[in-house]
Amino acid sequence: MTDGAAAGRGPQATGARSMAVDGDVGVAISGDGARVVMLPAEAVRWAKEVEAPPGAGNLPGSASGVFVGRGEELAELRRLLAAEGEAAVTQISGVRAVHGLGGIGKSTLALHYAHTYRRRYTLVWWINAAGTEQIVTSLAALATRLCPQWAASAGVQERAAWALLWLQWHPGWLLVFDNVEDPADLRHYLGTLPDGHHLATSRTATGWHAIAPTMPLGLLDADAAVDLLCTLAFGPEHEPTPEQRTDAAALAADLGHLPLALEQAGAYLFETGTSLAHYRQMLGQVMDAAAGGIDPERTIARIWHHTLTAVERRNPQAVTLLNAMAWLAPDAIPRTLLAPLCPGPLALGQALGALYAYNMIAYDADRQSINVHRLVQTVLRHQPADPDGYPPGRHDAEHLIQHATPDKDTDTAQWGQLLPHVIAVADSTPPHSPASTDTAYAYYAAAQYLYRQGRDAHTIPLRTATLAQCEQVLGETHPDTLISRNNLASAYDSAGDLGRAIPLYEATLAQREQVLGETHPDTLISRNNLAGAYESAGDLGRAIPLFEATLAQREQDLGDTHPHTLISRNNLAYAYQSAGDLEGAIALYETTLAQREQVLGETHPQSLTSRNNLAGAYRAVGDLERAIALFEATVAQCERVLGETHPDTLASRNNLAGAYDSAGDLGRAIPLYEATLAQRERVLGDIHPDTLASRNNLAYAYESAGDLERAIALFEATLAQCEQVLGDIHPHTLASRNNLAGAYESAGDLGRAIALFEATLAQCKQVLGDTHPDTLTIRNNLAYAYQAAGDLERAITLYETTLAQCKQVLGDTHPHTLASRNNLAHARRAAQAVQQGTTATSATDAGP
Repeated sequence: MTDGAAAGRGPQATGARSMAVDGDVGVAISGDGARVVMLPAEAVRWAKEVEAPPGAGNLPGSASGVFVGRGEELAELRRLLAAEGEAAVTQISGVRAVHGLGGIGKSTLALHYAHTYRRRYTLVWWINAAGTEQIVTSLAALATRLCPQWAASAGVQERAAWALLWLQWHPGWLLVFDNVEDPADLRHYLGTLPDGHHLATSRTATGWHAIAPTMPLGLLDADAAVDLLCTLAFGPEHEPTPEQRTDAAALAADLGHLPLALEQAGAYLFETGTSLAHYRQMLGQVMDAAAGGIDPERTIARIWHHTLTAVERRNPQAVTLLNAMAWLAPDAIPRTLLAPLCPGPLALGQALGALYAYNMIAYDADRQSINVHRLVQTVLRHQPADPDGYPPGRHDAEHLIQHATPDKDTDTAQWGQLLPHVIAVADSTPPHSPASTDTAYAYYAAAQYLYRQGRDAHTIPLRTATLAQCEQVLGETHPDTLISRNNLASAYDSAGDLGRAIPLYEATLAQREQVLGETHPDTLISRNNLAGAYESAGDLGRAIPLFEATLAQREQDLGDTHPHTLISRNNLAYAYQSAGDLEGAIALYETTLAQREQVLGETHPQSLTSRNNLAGAYRAVGDLERAIALFEATVAQCERVLGETHPDTLASRNNLAGAYDSAGDLGRAIPLYEATLAQRERVLGDIHPDTLASRNNLAYAYESAGDLERAIALFEATLAQCEQVLGDIHPHTLASRNNLAGAYESAGDLGRAIALFEATLAQCKQVLGDTHPDTLTIRNNLAYAYQAAGDLERAITLYETTLAQCKQVLGDTHPHTLASRNNLAHARRAAQAVQQGTTATSATDAGP
């Protein structure tokens, strides 16, 4: 296992231009990590030109093939999705979510809707939506279906990006997102794909209010439950006798009218010829000992024992397979993943056939992968453990992911299929389960795959599981354990959870110093990472000494121009800039840029980053002439070397707009902000975090231009979307709330401004701490609003508090400290003028 030094820190931004068909295009394939994938011109052309064949789709077959008792729900679903009439189905955008208990028939209803109306859509595509990775994999399969001539040589990420581009060019489709675990996973796709229908199924009833209208699905009514049970038990051609219907009604009631239980009971009755009355008697002998005590789980627990007994008599290997599948992801389990549990393909097919006959599994459309209902998995996972501590199937599931893990770091299509199952095994680890270094390596390899995709924040479950395995098997201070602890801290850092990242970084550094020594390269990595986390938390007093110590040690051990030394020098420069030492920051940035140009070349991405960071420091010190010239040169080089839509190109373009804004050149800044916003809305979707950042920047520019009506409307929209996407107390939400309050103040609406500043300050103190730079800024802004409202007593008290904290945290000569001192002086002069009956004339600084 390995870990690495933190990347160079500096002003960055992401985004993409509007789509075109004559060049490379960047497409964001998910909203959970800003994964922007570059597609070549040829692929973009195919996305526009390829048409879907009539009736195209990938609909799976239902487990039973029987659909009864949902006529009203089906009609209501159609009415909700096609509210403008069936003729308009390809022109309107519709989103609906069907939620209900596990096993209640949500997927069956969605599947029947898709089959019934598939000819009304240009394409019907079924998406496993249990997580973001599964969504991306399902979209990738669409590219393979429609454009095999290109997709055969493309990776999963590229194929998913192509599918999104195709859906944007070809309206009138239906996407079915099945088994959504987190409604927030759909935000990006709903914002990016407006020209079709989205239908989602989910077991959760909460979290949809800001995503899509919902339709709850209840149990089958008594008559429909009897019809389903009789059809499955006796066949569709058999007309049950009154006595059989009476027995069926009693059995259906025992099973709680739960469709999944009815399907499995019906399959058992059909396969074994058992009478309804006898089956009821057998169920009465089974104790309700299901996991969690939830009624559907108890219902399934009542029937699974008898069904599995029958399956085992028919094919013992089938039960082994099912117990292993209970620990994997429920959908898209590849046959190839299960192969090690059977002596050959024929035996595997026979075992799966036995499970399919009893409705314990379902096949995907191509029959190359298997689905297991989540409720069945839940019950199976709660069987008693064996003497070694493994519940049935757990050891086999771990063996399967170990066997399937690629030997080396690779991003082949194999990971696209394997990743959901590795995550599922990690997430479902039973308490006190035996640990294994082989299992830890499988978790680590999967996390590294996500890390290479730029999605370190999403590795937390895998990093947590890896660390637990290493601690148990190798001990607290083994080098691999220390690497695992560092990597978990990095994942928390990437997710913005500094409260958990910093203690882990601190523990790792202390242990590496003790075990490896003060100057070991891994110790220096830990010291650098901890300094970066302190900086992110606004604790510059601890960040800067750590950065300085790390840089000095790297200069001594690695040399003055080693890449890690240059990273440390860049990081220290950024920390100096954050602390207000702009002279020291600029000197370091200039040195780092010169060295990177000498060692790496003028157009190396790290050289471009240094140039961008130096331009940002020139802007911060007020040297806008040099800043703008350097930003313009960096943009031109990024466009030439990296391409028009590379994230670093977009970052430089955004920073150039900000420099124009700072120079008061709103005539150039606003069009650039507007263009960036339009491009991000088109490519990333309306509520992507980068889109929200662009909207905020544009609103601020409108405010600077005196266009308060447009500024406030845009700030209000941005705040609402930040609250929806990021949550009520996310730092970006707090910044958006502060900006809106400032716009209200500029418009003279002090009542709304003060109330919003007060609420934001309280939340900042709670989330970021009393002395975080953002907290200091909002406290200053609230004081200024009090002063504007004539409440000088409260303004002075807040200014005094802010000044004392700025001096403590930032130092006596930091620009924010100087601004605070000036603001307090002005407020005191204003209070004195009020007492003397005169007018104070000096202006108040807006900082910190």
